[in-house]
Amino acid sequence: MFPDFYDYNERIRTPGGFRLDVPASRCEWRTPSGKAQFLVAKGMAEDPVMQQKGTLTLMTLRSHDQYNTTIYGLDDRYRGVFGRRDVLFLNRDDLAERGMRHGDRVDVLAATEPGEKVGPVRALRGLTVIAYDIPRGSAAAYYPEANGLIALSQFDRRSGTPAFKGVPILVSLAA
Repeated sequence: MFPDFYDYNERIRTPGGFRLDVPASRCEWRTPSGKAQFLVAKGMAEDPVMQQKGTLTLMTLRSHDQYNTTIYGLDDRYRGVFGRRDVLFLNRDDLAERGMRHGDRVDVLAATEPGEKVGPVRALRGLTVIAYDIPRGSAAAYYPEANGLIALSQFDRRSGTPAFKGVPILVSLAA
C-alpha cells in the first residue's frame, strides 16, 4: 500500500478531493535556485515544415471502443463515428479553405521540409473527412491507423516519445 493513499475511500469524498504530499504540491522545487524551472519549446511557427502553405498538425487519438492499441469495436460514441475508423477530423473553416466538404474522400500526406530527401511517401489515401469542432490548423485521425504518417525520426528528443500529437500533414481531395 502507498502511504499517500491512506484512508483513500474516505478522503476522496471530501469536496475538492485531497492533495498528495509531494514536493510540487507544496510548491517546493528541488532545483539549484529553489524555483520552478520551465523549458521553452520552439513554436510551430519556427518549424520550416509547418511554414508550407496548407500544412496542418495531425494528432492521433483513440476511439471509445479502444484501449491503447486494442480496438474492440468500430464505434466512437465520443465523436459520433460508427462502424468505421477510416476518417480524418478537420475544422469546418479548414475544410472550406481547401474547397472540401464534410463527407469528401481525401488523401493525407506527411509533410516534409522543402527539398528533404525522404524514403517512401508516407500517406493515407481515401479517408472520409469529418467536419469537427477542432482548432483551426489541426487534424485528427485514429491511432494506430495513422501510424504510417509518422516517421521514425519524429519523436521528442528528451522523452523519446513518438510524435503522435504533432505530425505535419497535407490534405487534398482523393485522386
